[in-house]
Amino acid sequence: MMALMGEGGALIVLFAVGGCATYQPVPMTSEAVDAQLQPPDMAELRMLASEIDHPILQPVKWKPDDGLTPEVAAVLAVLLNPSLRAARDQRALAGAQLLDAGLLPDPELSYSLETPTGGDTAGKVNAFGLGLSWEVTSLVFRSARVDGSRANQEAVDLDIAWQEWQVAQAARAAVYQLASLQDRTALAEEVSRQAARNLERIRKAVAAGTMTAGSLDAARTAGRRAEENLLDLEKQAERQRLQLRRLLGLPSDGLIRLSDDIHLPSRVDPPALAALLEGLEKRRLDLLALRRGYDSQEAAVRAAILKQFPKIVIGPTLSRDTDNLRTTGFALSVELPIFNRHQGEIARERASRRMLFDEYANRLFETRSDIGLVLSGMRFLNEQIGSARASEAGLERLVESYRAALEEGRTDALIYFAAWNELADARMKILALKGELAQAVTALQLATGFYEIPKPDWSPRINNTEEGNTP
Repeated sequence: MMALMGEGGALIVLFAVGGCATYQPVPMTSEAVDAQLQPPDMAELRMLASEIDHPILQPVKWKPDDGLTPEVAAVLAVLLNPSLRAARDQRALAGAQLLDAGLLPDPELSYSLETPTGGDTAGKVNAFGLGLSWEVTSLVFRSARVDGSRANQEAVDLDIAWQEWQVAQAARAAVYQLASLQDRTALAEEVSRQAARNLERIRKAVAAGTMTAGSLDAARTAGRRAEENLLDLEKQAERQRLQLRRLLGLPSDGLIRLSDDIHLPSRVDPPALAALLEGLEKRRLDLLALRRGYDSQEAAVRAAILKQFPKIVIGPTLSRDTDNLRTTGFALSVELPIFNRHQGEIARERASRRMLFDEYANRLFETRSDIGLVLSGMRFLNEQIGSARASEAGLERLVESYRAALEEGRTDALIYFAAWNELADARMKILALKGELAQAVTALQLATGFYEIPKPDWSPRINNTEEGNTP
């Protein structure tokens, strides 16, 4: 009998070990890290961009020769940004937690052996005990644990999608900012060339005795100022290119060429605040993630309360005493909820639930406030651009007048260049304001969860949020 018990126990142990996972080392080598940071080839990247699946972002058809548009940059950033790759690993962790929540505890097999070693051992045999037990109360809170883990997995998916949306909008704003800087740099180059031409004209006039040395000094100062402005804009543009490369997951020396079809808006008339706030809680991915996180915590509170049920372990037993008397029975173990009663766990889960509720309410408040701030900023930008364009029109007429006067000899080059420089400054200001307005539109898209801002006559009664979260 003992041999049979020994062999059976060995078989049980071997069976249990055979179902275990095995360790496989995954060393972190420089080669592995470099391979992880390598972007996919261009053909694969184009295919991924055309098939991207996201609650807000839409697939794009893209050819590298066409250059980057804001929409293409947004999709490529989601596909290539290394920080998002790390964030997506949370899905595997959430999936593992869901798997663990659904698993039931393993039964426990116990075996004891007692050998007579003293006293009257005549006719005595080795005593043994064999028991099989299982915690039946794990079934009581299993459903709550599974519900909580499933809600947590959905919250993780939504949170990752929200991080992707943030990176996408940052890339889109970076493209608009770079486009504005490139336009301003091109205008600054023209100003620098005009300053050089004006300096040469005044130098000749001074040599001819028709202008003074003071005019020449003023022209030189204007030329140096134009050169400094150009260098400053080139510096800003290069810094913006580096920022865009980082968002796109490209190396610092990666080539970036913007599309020629990027148009900076001169005026944007968004819907009213009430229309943008309609359905906000069903569009903003972070709010949806917080709500599912709250549902998960609600299930955690329910599971903690159900754990107050006394732990019960039951199972059959088989034993033999030293007099060779065999018995078959039933074992029952009941936890007495006297001291612990899971009060600490319940209090902790309830506090976490309250914290999530307050965080959701605060995030919703901040979101509504952010949308109002962006709308206010857009309104002032519209007015500033309108005023600047009116000034530009007046300066254009003034420059034309001075140009005609310069050709007729009724004014000098210094006065003409001063007027022309004021016109260039006005145009530079308009380009900067248009870039800010484009970024404000991007910020409004981020805050409202819209892929494109609806037209002002959009009716809040139309709700497409459940069909892809796009207007």
